[in-house]
Amino acid sequence: MRHFLAFLLLVAAPCFSFLRSAESSRRPNILFLVADDLGYGELGCYGGKDIPTPHLDSLAADGVRFTNGYVTAPFCAASRAALLTGRYQTRFGFEFNPIGAKNAAPGIGLPVAEKTIADRLRDSGYATALVGKWHLGGTAEFHPQRRGFDEFFGFLHEGHTYVPQPWDGVVSWLRRRALPDGGKGRWTSPDGRIVWSTHLNNHEPDYDADNPILRASQPVDERANLTDAFTREACDFITRHRAQPFFLYLAYNAVHSPMQAADAHLKKFAHIPDIHRRIFAAMLAHLDDSVGEVLARLRAHGLEEKTLIVFLSDNGGPTRELTSSNFPLRGEKGALYEGGIRIPMIVSWKGKIPAAQTLVQPVMAFDLTATAQAAAGVALAADSDGANLLPLLRAESTAAPHEALHWRVGRKNALRAGDWKIIRDANGAWELFDLAHDISETKNLAAQNPARVTDLAARWERWNVQQAEPRWR
Repeated sequence: MRHFLAFLLLVAAPCFSFLRSAESSRRPNILFLVADDLGYGELGCYGGKDIPTPHLDSLAADGVRFTNGYVTAPFCAASRAALLTGRYQTRFGFEFNPIGAKNAAPGIGLPVAEKTIADRLRDSGYATALVGKWHLGGTAEFHPQRRGFDEFFGFLHEGHTYVPQPWDGVVSWLRRRALPDGGKGRWTSPDGRIVWSTHLNNHEPDYDADNPILRASQPVDERANLTDAFTREACDFITRHRAQPFFLYLAYNAVHSPMQAADAHLKKFAHIPDIHRRIFAAMLAHLDDSVGEVLARLRAHGLEEKTLIVFLSDNGGPTRELTSSNFPLRGEKGALYEGGIRIPMIVSWKGKIPAAQTLVQPVMAFDLTATAQAAAGVALAADSDGANLLPLLRAESTAAPHEALHWRVGRKNALRAGDWKIIRDANGAWELFDLAHDISETKNLAAQNPARVTDLAARWERWNVQQAEPRWR
């Protein structure tokens, strides 16, 4: 018997060695965490004071916080198109934000000729899933499962109520053109569950119209708060695919409107006197707690050091709508001033990149796409605009990955080269700012530096001729 056991061990040893080798060489999981409409200045690690965000802050403590992280557009869909393809979305005509019924119109969506990071990772052996918001086309040809995702749970359009009507368990802040008495201002229902405000002089969009919560392509009757539902689905995907490399694109709709705060989180901010701000605080805390649950699930399966985690917002915060802070930046969602395009951006890969780094080099969201592919051993396409940031993240290089960053939204344009930024509004005049000394873009230096404006404008024009015409407006 002893000789027989010794023989078995001798035969099995190479198998055990192979398993250990396979485990040590396993490609990393890729987790993209995307917040919706979160301002630059809200997280604790970006200077936020009144809303604790310990779980998101822990990602920065374990990894890298970018102070000059940008998105390619100041609103949802176009920004996401660049993130998922690794290219300027203007290269393929995705320039404007298709909201409401337009997102479901024929031919409007992420062009089918564009490969997504999910396509590329799935083709290389990854399991892939999208949980949350899509907003890159609402018709069949643009469905996420036709764009590289094995699994999809979420909705197809720009927003969604967090709980189904009659909105039990939340306090809702809704935009209206008039109050019940026909006047202007703010009205609260007798039970305190509904607040109407006319301060933006418009109605809350019909987010839920023809926009069910889907599992794959089938509507589901989801009763949980969507922030919780998306966390549940993400954790389930992690558990089911823990033995293989996976790509999870977890695109929360928090903190996007409609503003609906869960009672349990709202109670934590009773000290905030303004109900508008209190609701926002509760929504952000809910998001942070949910990220904490996802991180805990990774830890529970021993996947912390096997997972490259990226966190970012899809654009700057719409301050007047949500109270979101972009401090110290000028502007908000929709603008090409810094408050519309500079966002919180964090990368964490525990044990693989140095912790608690702050990087100041200007980077774009599509660099995160390129970095994820590089970490997975997937070659970048020849037409990729993204740069692999792993040398920066590993402190092997300090070089900025781009000579310039570019933006185009119709007649609103911008370019950043080094610390200099030009921005052109719809009237056609270029402004010039020195971001090293004026991060808030308060001093237009164009008149004092005409030659610099001319040079930067010419650089923007050279980039612009490489872009496609918009597919819609």
